Amino acid sequence: MSYDASARAARGTVPASDATFWGRLAGWGPYRAMASFTTASPRRQFIVLAVFPILWVLTQHLGPMVQMLRVSLTDAYPVAPGVEQHLTIEHYLKFFQDPLFWQPFFRTLIFAGVFTFCTLILTYPVAYFLARHVSPKNRMLLLLLLLIPFWVGEIVRTYAIMILLGNTGAVNLVLKWFGLIDRPIPFMYTSFSMGVGIVYLTALYMLLPLYSALEKLPKSLNEAAADLGAGAWTRFRRVTLPLTIEGISSGCTLVFLISTGFYATPVLLGGPSTTVFAETIAGFFHVAGTQWPTGAAFAIIMFLAALCITAAFQRLMTMLRKGDKT
Repeated sequence: MSYDASARAARGTVPASDATFWGRLAGWGPYRAMASFTTASPRRQFIVLAVFPILWVLTQHLGPMVQMLRVSLTDAYPVAPGVEQHLTIEHYLKFFQDPLFWQPFFRTLIFAGVFTFCTLILTYPVAYFLARHVSPKNRMLLLLLLLIPFWVGEIVRTYAIMILLGNTGAVNLVLKWFGLIDRPIPFMYTSFSMGVGIVYLTALYMLLPLYSALEKLPKSLNEAAADLGAGAWTRFRRVTLPLTIEGISSGCTLVFLISTGFYATPVLLGGPSTTVFAETIAGFFHVAGTQWPTGAAFAIIMFLAALCITAAFQRLMTMLRKGDKT
């Protein structure tokens, strides 16, 4: 059926038998009444558009955290039939009273900060090259090539790192082939191997915000700075870097928050000296149910600590942006 016929069907000016499904739907009385009601004002349109995202956030994001908080404040979970459940904060106090838990906690925060910085240093040149030196028609192809590894699950990519860094892996074989080593270097089960894995797994979350910020940066600004006699380093330090602070802030926040919650990668790539807090939390959920509230309390502590650090970082980035504008 032609476009004119479809339009007339939507207005109810042609028989329903001559209209497509969407045309018949548009001409249906109850549908038209509902559409008129929901689009009668901008406020109603906003409510209709916001309902699904709000429900998604409440049920898929805040809901589990509220449940975790509730479990952390109970003396036992799950509760046996006929047993009364009581509220308590002893599981939170256990973290502050036992220094044994402090080491993996602070190690996780330090690792997350260091790995975030390493990810920024490694991905910024890649994002800069894509946004500033690749023609627009080839950018999507290169971005697609960078995205392909992330179509595979986290566990598979972690095993790929294990294959590369193993004693008989590609890295040791190449070093031995060039005569740089006589025996394999024990990369695995160290902070280095865990760092390589986490940086590899989080690189995309840093790359995309940086690429977006660099792509929107007008080239005329750097050209004007060059005309005024600014060298390459000065242009980067005084023009490019300050104007991409927003992308740096977004990328670092994402990578830091994700890094604090990694579990499988530290287990597979790390060793006894690289135990992170996620492994400590998982240990409480692997035993009897009486330890679940302790694990939930420790998860809430890590969550709040990561939020406080990212809030301070965002505040620092805001101050830097304001300083650059002045």
